[in-house]
Amino acid sequence: MTRDAPQRLLFVQHGWADTNGAMARLAKRLAPPHTRIIAPNLGWWRTWWRIDPLVHDVATIAQQTLTQYPQVPLRIVGHSMGGLIWLEVLHRYPQWWSRVESLILIGSPVSGSDLGRMIDPLGVGLGMARDLGTNRRVMASAIAAQIPTLSIASNTDGGSDGLVMRGATQFDHAHWLELPDIGHAAQRNAPRIDQAILDFWHSPQPPAPLPQVPDISLSDISSQVIQQLRQVPGMTDGHMRHFTKADLWATLSTGLNLFIWNNTVQVTHVFVGFHQGDCLFSC
Repeated sequence: MTRDAPQRLLFVQHGWADTNGAMARLAKRLAPPHTRIIAPNLGWWRTWWRIDPLVHDVATIAQQTLTQYPQVPLRIVGHSMGGLIWLEVLHRYPQWWSRVESLILIGSPVSGSDLGRMIDPLGVGLGMARDLGTNRRVMASAIAAQIPTLSIASNTDGGSDGLVMRGATQFDHAHWLELPDIGHAAQRNAPRIDQAILDFWHSPQPPAPLPQVPDISLSDISSQVIQQLRQVPGMTDGHMRHFTKADLWATLSTGLNLFIWNNTVQVTHVFVGFHQGDCLFSC
């Protein structure tokens, strides 16, 4: 390492319908001394089209920076789609994993955006909807098994941050933190999220050994059903607000049941819950 080299690289990435301003400011608030901040601006309009060109751009910038500083460790923070972009980058460049001190995703729909699936239910490629609706949970879990990972969610309406479903931010081996009453766009400027990032940097946790399921006391069969539903191709975590509209579909055991409901565009929603009105999971 040369005398002028930074001690650490901090990559921050904005998401959909955004530019790099807020994430660059987040990095400046949090970066320790002697940190080089890399905050690519991918262009507001380009975030509406396809994710692959954005992944390519971030990977190119990262490759150039890592080559310039071959011995400097890095930290990564991605907001919303920015987190998905970095999952794709790390998936394509596993040789970088050993240099990553931590990966932090903020409001990232890892299992797929419910809104994206509703806009493009058949995955035909309507703008960014198909890419946002893609389930990357297996990819993310493999990365989190090797890199200390924190996924931060918020809950403003009983099931989401107003845009991303809380369940969509959960995946195996990642540590999961939910902070109430922070809207999706406000996450980039929220002091509580700043503090959560600083806390994780101060004491990064090794990969979590247990699957991440909703924070409720679940029986073994409940956990198994939820995990199986999450593995269904094309399935994304949904909101629980429509549980009361759903019809009983199948009775499992110990009072646990599956319910289904079709919205106005005939997208089927599946709920795991009880007749008494308690919903454990929605997709």
